[in-house]
Amino acid sequence: MYAYIDGKLAFKSAAFVVIDAGGVGYHINISLNTYSKLGVSERCKLFTWLHVKEDAHTLYGFIDEGERRLFLHLISISGIGPNTGRMMLSSITPEEIQNAIISGNVAIIQRIKGIGPKSAQRVILELQDKLRKEGSETLNPISINKTVKEEALSALVMLGFVRNAAEKVLEQELNKNSGELTVEQLIKAALKSL
Repeated sequence: MYAYIDGKLAFKSAAFVVIDAGGVGYHINISLNTYSKLGVSERCKLFTWLHVKEDAHTLYGFIDEGERRLFLHLISISGIGPNTGRMMLSSITPEEIQNAIISGNVAIIQRIKGIGPKSAQRVILELQDKLRKEGSETLNPISINKTVKEEALSALVMLGFVRNAAEKVLEQELNKNSGELTVEQLIKAALKSL
C-alpha cells in the first residue's frame, strides 16, 4: 500500500522511528540494520511494508529496497511472521542472511533468536533457488537511471528467468540490433530466444 515514506525524522529508537510526512507522524518498526544506517539527518526515507491484521495495521520500514525484498521473502515462509523477519534482519546483516541461504548454511540461520533447526532448514529449502535466480545484486539499491539492458534484465528475472541466461540473450539481441531497441522491444526479442 505504501511504497515508501519520506519526511522529517521526528523520533528514532532501535525498535522504531516516527517520520513526520505532511503533518502526519508515521510509527514505523525497523530492524537494527536500518537503525544503524539511518544516521542523524533530519530528513529520511524508508521503504515500507504494511502488515494488516484484524486488530492492527503495522508499518515496517527498511533503509533500502533490497532489505525490504529480503524481508518479504522471509515472511513468505510458513512460521515466519513480520516480527521474526525483523529479528532476523536485526541479528545479522541482510547480506549474511542471503549468503547463508544461497550456500545452504543452516548453522548461521539457526543462530538467530527464534529460529530453530527446522525453521532454518525450511528457510533455506524455500528461498535458496529464488535468491540464486535473483542474484547477489538484489540487496543493492535500485538505480534510478537504469540502462535499457538493465531494465530488460530486471524484468526478465522478475518473470522467473535465470539471470545468467537472460543476460546472454539480451547481449545477443543488442548486438544483432546495434543497441537501437527500446526496453519493450528488447524484452520481446529476448522472450522469443529464451
